[in-house]
Amino acid sequence: MSASTSEQLQPVILSALNAAADGTVPDSRALLVDGQPVGEAGQGAVKAAIDSLWSKEMVDSTQITTTTYVLTDEGVQIVASGSHEYRVWQALPTKGAGQPMTVPELKKLVGEEVTKVGQGRAMKNKWIAKDGAGFVRAAEAPADETAEQLRHIQSRGDHPAGETLIKDLQKRKLILPRKTIHYSIRKGPQFALEVKKLETDLTAEMIASGSWQAASFKQYNFAAAGQPTEGGALHPLLKVREEFRQIFFDLGFTEMPTNRFVESAFWNFDAMFVPQQHPAREMQDTFYLKDPVKALPPDEAYYQRIAKIHEEGGHGSIGYRAPFSRQESERLLLRTHTTAVSTQMLYDIANQPGGFKPAKLYSIDRVFRNEATDATHLAEFHQVEGVVADYGITLGHLIGFMKEFFAKTGNHKLRFKPAYNPYTEPSMEVFSYHEGLGKWIEIANSGVFRPEMLEPMGLPKGVRVLGWGMSLERPTMIKYKIGDIRTLVGHRTDLEQVKRRPAVRLEKGDD
Repeated sequence: MSASTSEQLQPVILSALNAAADGTVPDSRALLVDGQPVGEAGQGAVKAAIDSLWSKEMVDSTQITTTTYVLTDEGVQIVASGSHEYRVWQALPTKGAGQPMTVPELKKLVGEEVTKVGQGRAMKNKWIAKDGAGFVRAAEAPADETAEQLRHIQSRGDHPAGETLIKDLQKRKLILPRKTIHYSIRKGPQFALEVKKLETDLTAEMIASGSWQAASFKQYNFAAAGQPTEGGALHPLLKVREEFRQIFFDLGFTEMPTNRFVESAFWNFDAMFVPQQHPAREMQDTFYLKDPVKALPPDEAYYQRIAKIHEEGGHGSIGYRAPFSRQESERLLLRTHTTAVSTQMLYDIANQPGGFKPAKLYSIDRVFRNEATDATHLAEFHQVEGVVADYGITLGHLIGFMKEFFAKTGNHKLRFKPAYNPYTEPSMEVFSYHEGLGKWIEIANSGVFRPEMLEPMGLPKGVRVLGWGMSLERPTMIKYKIGDIRTLVGHRTDLEQVKRRPAVRLEKGDD
């Protein structure tokens, strides 16, 4: 019989209620369609039919949830072939009628799993006994109660022995619970054998003709939830980014233009005094462009000063004493850090009309690394960077500024650890104590830009530049308790979570 629809079941329900002496149908599974009971499979359509009739106040109903049990694959096998303990008993000889059977022999005969489970249960039931190095039968014709119990459950869905037996069979993974739903149905205040069509709107034509007086109207459901309004939502990264921007603005910084993802190797590496032989410049760490391959050249005089500082040194440095390749310098790549932008900005400041003026600059934008993605790494991420250029500033100023800056993000417990960067000396890693995690975590890298980077730009002697950088994703993951960065950015992002996540307050610290 094909599945019945809600429309087919409505007259069936009304007829059954009308025929019942007490005006009820105690079990909707017993409803007959074409002489066949609807059963458990048809309860979805029954629910739809009941809901439709209930909206017209023709019926009321009560949902009844029952639990029945079905056999697992192992349970079905026991019904067909007997329980493990019974099969072990069957395989053994009667005492004195044959050679006692050892465990390895039993495994060959009935299988390892049957032997493992059945031997212990058969011994517990005193069906078998130990005889020397093997086993023999100790009972003449035991009843296989487990198989009989499972046959009863297979046919009835339950067992009269009750909860203790059911729990034991579940523990042995022989049966599984299955919840089923059916309904008790009774007549409603507007019960009738014919389903009337209810009007949903009062029209001008109905008023003019007077037909509204005889019409039946569908009740208005004031409790029904309306269609939720959809609106835009800021991604968590944008919320944290805006907090960082406000901190920089409060400290008097100017935002740098960072809308160019493609950079030349000259600005990304060479001008920053990163040697052309540095491992970070290899293909496995940096994305290089195939087309176009060659970048526009920088100012030639500046290029020659950079080449000289790499090959021969200067400004108190011996350089790298390695050949400097113009071809390598002209390669195009996806920038690996926004410091490439900071470098160009410092060059422009050094050569602006009127000469150098102190500056405080920041940027927050995307960078790219040729890295394998995992829970904490992506091939592209966002870098937060700041630089301060002025006369006479020192490492002490950098430490003081780090404390001021990170205090505004809620990080008050800081530690500074010496580090190495090709373009800063001295360099420091910045650690903060995370109260929620209960440990120190690295939050930034920082340092004082080297003279080999600054003086070829034309910056006056005595000008020093402090710089630091950190990722945007890490503080975002900490604030929103996100364990896998791939669920923050990319195709795994849960858009519903993006909509629901609240605004962030960095100054409140980590919780």
